[in-house]
Amino acid sequence: MMMEEVAGAVTVRLMKKGDLDQVLLIEQCSFPAPWATEAYLSELNNKFARYFVLLEQERVIGYAGMWLFAGESHITTIAVHPDYRSRGYGRMLMATLIEYSKEHHADTMILEVRVSNSSAIRLYSSMGFKRIGIRKNYYIETHEDAIVMLRHLKQGNDSGGRE
Repeated sequence: MMMEEVAGAVTVRLMKKGDLDQVLLIEQCSFPAPWATEAYLSELNNKFARYFVLLEQERVIGYAGMWLFAGESHITTIAVHPDYRSRGYGRMLMATLIEYSKEHHADTMILEVRVSNSSAIRLYSSMGFKRIGIRKNYYIETHEDAIVMLRHLKQGNDSGGRE
């Protein structure tokens, strides 16, 4: 994967510190407990973390991040600006994370998703993620449970887990 992929009028590249103002605006309209600037600054300096932005020209319209270590990729966040949802951009960001994980020799990818986030659950399932468990009260601000989902990246390993 090239660090800057072009798909129509949008590009995906690694997140930079200068993107944070726009990322934080999307964060605030996407999550009940948005991350603070300091959290993103810490992540951008974390040698295990990789964060990407989706740009329409120079405007950040989405972002996604993960930790990559010990053969595993753990998706930490993904969001698309509300004005740009339902256009395939979440899928594009997920595909970027999957491809990057494969290129960096991850065997598996894991994520947590709110039990109420049916559109995200459908997206992840359509991209090969399987439900493997529940984390009770995972989201502190709402006491909502999270579904844990896993995807194997190595060929020939279809054991996605149990429902």
